[in-house]
Amino acid sequence: MKRHFSKVLAGGAIIALALTGCGSGSPSGSEAPEGSAGASGGLQDVTVGVLTIAPSAAMQYGIDEGIFEKYGLNVELQTGQGGAAMLPAVSTGTMNFAVGNPLSVMTAVNKGLDMKIVSGYSNSKAEGEDINAVVTKADSGIEDFADLEGKTTAVNTLKTQGDLTIMESAAIDGGDPSALKFSEMPFPDMEAQLERGNVDAIWIPEPFQSRALANENYKLVGYPNQKALPGLPTMVTFTSGSYAEENPEIVADFKAAVTETLAAAEADPEGVRAVLPKFMGMDEAVAKDLKMETFDGEVPTQVLSDMGELMVKYEYVDSAPDVDAMTVQ
Repeated sequence: MKRHFSKVLAGGAIIALALTGCGSGSPSGSEAPEGSAGASGGLQDVTVGVLTIAPSAAMQYGIDEGIFEKYGLNVELQTGQGGAAMLPAVSTGTMNFAVGNPLSVMTAVNKGLDMKIVSGYSNSKAEGEDINAVVTKADSGIEDFADLEGKTTAVNTLKTQGDLTIMESAAIDGGDPSALKFSEMPFPDMEAQLERGNVDAIWIPEPFQSRALANENYKLVGYPNQKALPGLPTMVTFTSGSYAEENPEIVADFKAAVTETLAAAEADPEGVRAVLPKFMGMDEAVAKDLKMETFDGEVPTQVLSDMGELMVKYEYVDSAPDVDAMTVQ
């Protein structure tokens, strides 16, 4: 089983990746399921694109636990700049699968790219403390999303889930979403830019969210995913339509392996956190207390369809994506 990363980013989206993972238990089963590639005794090589963010550690967890090998898959993880950036690699077959945000996949399909969602992966929290937030200075005068009118909010990528959910949250709070401004920058740079006054608010995930909110000079504006679309999927797994058509058994094995991996990861958050120091170079103390997203292999079709309606509302696409049609059944 390959347990290393290739194409590591020089400026990584968060923290440079180390080359190895860490084991945290025994495989969930020693025999390959009947009908899988592993049942014949051989392993099928597959490359999977991942982002350099904490939830991606669940993939390494599944590798370390032997779950992918159980399904006959020899997984090599490759890093990508972002969900949208990995789409061409998946389309051309450089990557067989990838883990990325569903909005990018839905936008690509709307523009004519043949992509298929294979499984769910991670979801934001429907209630309580969420895993990404909009944060501002304590003395900014910004109390809710409507107060972002005329202000500039930093997001890591424009025209994706960050600005989409923030605009909808502003509308829900009675503001004019068209009056919001956004600035694109990497997550690690956001807090410094907020401190310097170059932006008025920042949209940040863990671990940056907890670090910023531990500073008395900053405060929480709100959780835009939770306000706009409770339980919004933050990532799904996807492949190309041609790969799915030509390799149905591999896709089925991958879907089953991911689903089992995510169920195990959700039941063992400490095990996933234990992967993070080597997986991301994250400080062990930070990893131990990190808020984790909800891992779930089921594709939340209704929430994705609701997001598709927002994509039309804010002119990200010209027609609502058909989530069922773009999902591997």
